[in-house]
Amino acid sequence: MFPRVSIIILNWNGWRDTIECLESLYRINYSNYDVIVVDNDSKDESIEKIKEYCEGKIEVNSKFFKYSKENKPIKVFEITEDDAKNGKFLEKEEYEGLESNRRMILIKNRDNYGFAGGNNVGIKFSLDVLNPKYVLLLNNDTVVDKDFLIEMVKVAEGDEKIGVVGPKVYLYSEPNKIQTAGIKIKKNIFNIVNIWDYNMIGYGEIDKGQYGVIKQVDSLVGCCILVKTKAINEFGLLDEKFFLYHEESDWLYRISKKYLMYYTPFSKIWHKYSASSGGEFSPTVVYYTTRNSILFAKKHNNLFNYLLFLIWFLTYKHARRFVNFVFLQKKSYLLIYFYKGIWDGIRGKYGKKN
Repeated sequence: MFPRVSIIILNWNGWRDTIECLESLYRINYSNYDVIVVDNDSKDESIEKIKEYCEGKIEVNSKFFKYSKENKPIKVFEITEDDAKNGKFLEKEEYEGLESNRRMILIKNRDNYGFAGGNNVGIKFSLDVLNPKYVLLLNNDTVVDKDFLIEMVKVAEGDEKIGVVGPKVYLYSEPNKIQTAGIKIKKNIFNIVNIWDYNMIGYGEIDKGQYGVIKQVDSLVGCCILVKTKAINEFGLLDEKFFLYHEESDWLYRISKKYLMYYTPFSKIWHKYSASSGGEFSPTVVYYTTRNSILFAKKHNNLFNYLLFLIWFLTYKHARRFVNFVFLQKKSYLLIYFYKGIWDGIRGKYGKKN
């Protein structure tokens, strides 16, 4: 018997990515899962388009698979934010009577609560109503292999000490190139907790089987993480104060205090990096990654180590980002968002940027 997995996909003005993700997801070799799409108050007709996809009215074109109408229509169960937060699901009996690939829960948030806040609505609803053994956070800008879930569950089921499992992540634009095979955290003599020491294993390498072994890793990227419900109950939800970026690193860092993180190469997905935020070198990404890296360091270090981090960040890291934005990317305007992120991080400004 496959343990139940609730898969949570956050959508914000990205229905085209979302329906490609969904089409790949509904093809997987796994028989006991929930698909929960949480819409963060999209303004681009996302809800209508996702429902049309489920009705079989929108054909998905992808280089990773051929579209099929075999599982259409998919029954959509729409739930308001209030009902989701209160664990109210009046149609649960009908929902449970459908096969996993013929049903979808669509939670409609009233506002954009960011990655953490949006996912938390889905996680809480899942734990309150569906009682899964695992929760899987999956970015909407991903495409999954048919065996991706069963391979992660196999690893998680193998050891009670394992709390989180992640797949081999490839670049969507270059499908044979690796984005990450887990994360290695560089050690420093002062044991400073620093998000910039998180190195994606194998980034940009052509996959030749060099990361073909299941292994323990220091951390994982948040685009696809399978988390044991038991760990969530012990360590809580994502920290919504981060709003966007590094909130999953904070979450996994907390969970790693007790549980192990594992990577499996037999689970594969393809990821479009930061699609909903405009790409790696967009103002949104630059601001939040900068600010939240400082907030992350402040949260997880003592005062002495935090001050050491700031000295390093304001000298070495600042110089590298300056060269990158001005001379390599030819986007000097990004310095405005970089400096704003530094200022807001140092003064402890959390939440959504005005």
